[in-house]
Amino acid sequence: MRVIVVGAGLGGLTLAHGLRQAGVDVVVYERDGPQGRPQGVSLHFDDRGAAALRACLPPRHVAMAEATMGGPRERRLFLSEVDGELKVVRTQPLAGTAGPVRPGRQAHRPLLRAVLLTGLEETVRFGARFTRFEQRADGTVRAWFADGGTDTADVLVGADGIGSAVRRQYLPHVRVTDTGKRMVMGATPLRAVAGTGLPELIGHSATSARSHGTMMAMGALRFTRPPAAAREKWLPALDHRAVAAAEDYVMWTLSVTRERLGSTGSPADAWHRARGLAVGMHQTLRLVIDQAWPDLTVALRIGLIPPTPAWPATPVTLIGDAIHVAPGFGGNLAMRDARRLRDELVQAARGKRDLRAAIGAYEDATRRDNLSAPGAVAGTGPGARQRTGATEPSA
Repeated sequence: MRVIVVGAGLGGLTLAHGLRQAGVDVVVYERDGPQGRPQGVSLHFDDRGAAALRACLPPRHVAMAEATMGGPRERRLFLSEVDGELKVVRTQPLAGTAGPVRPGRQAHRPLLRAVLLTGLEETVRFGARFTRFEQRADGTVRAWFADGGTDTADVLVGADGIGSAVRRQYLPHVRVTDTGKRMVMGATPLRAVAGTGLPELIGHSATSARSHGTMMAMGALRFTRPPAAAREKWLPALDHRAVAAAEDYVMWTLSVTRERLGSTGSPADAWHRARGLAVGMHQTLRLVIDQAWPDLTVALRIGLIPPTPAWPATPVTLIGDAIHVAPGFGGNLAMRDARRLRDELVQAARGKRDLRAAIGAYEDATRRDNLSAPGAVAGTGPGARQRTGATEPSA
């Protein structure tokens, strides 16, 4: 069996590792370069992502990833200004396995992606923009790319995010709707706010604060082990640039409307807009944004995938945000999808299951979870679902 994966995000790379571990031929095509596109610096990593990581990656990759995550996040804190000081006014346990946001740990997204890329140097082909595919009479799928190249495989997997080019051709009726909501995401060195009391106040917890009409979410990532030391111990093949400048930080997001955010272009533009949005907020919250790394700031649109009826299984399928989006934890769902699809494709590759039946079983499980998940909205078909999530950078 040969598998083409379009998209080298967390889901696509997890799938590639899982298939390689099982001896299945796989190639990943990615339109961007090795650094990828701006998506924010942090990811809330829960049991779904952790289980996929352990199932699909070599043990030393898993050890490296887990060693460079933050401490346990088991509750959400709500802050408010009381007599001029930020105080915790309410706490809420994260919902366990029953809710959309589960207990977990904060992960450094660029570092996690670098770990996933390690060992796939001959598998991932960068600068290859997918343009179209064709299902052939012999049951295979041929893919075309912008440079005129083609490739053929038994399975084509769209792991190319909410703007998926694979989905646009495969399920053209599934369209992403702009909700009008925007999210500005950034990160600030922990040392820059060390004297404010904020790191001690929030600990490892996910935290929300509303101030002067703006909602700000934040969380501190303190690496369990220094990334450079972890690389030396567990994954020396990891590109040293991925850990060279890594340090503890506070991630933050501002949730605003399209009209209030206005136009942003470069990361520096997004940072300047964030500073403007923070005017009037508590001085500690302003400091978090003022001292952020400008080049790590990104403004994202929030999109919605309307209810979608089920479709028949074919050798083309989708994982992650390409078919279901989830704000704040979509990376976990993409990796869970990758694990499930890996399991089914390996069964088919070993002759234990028909290929289309295997893909259909994966898609049924994905539909079932998204239909029953909190926040999903039932539609008119057996696989209907409606979820929102961050899309590409806002223009």
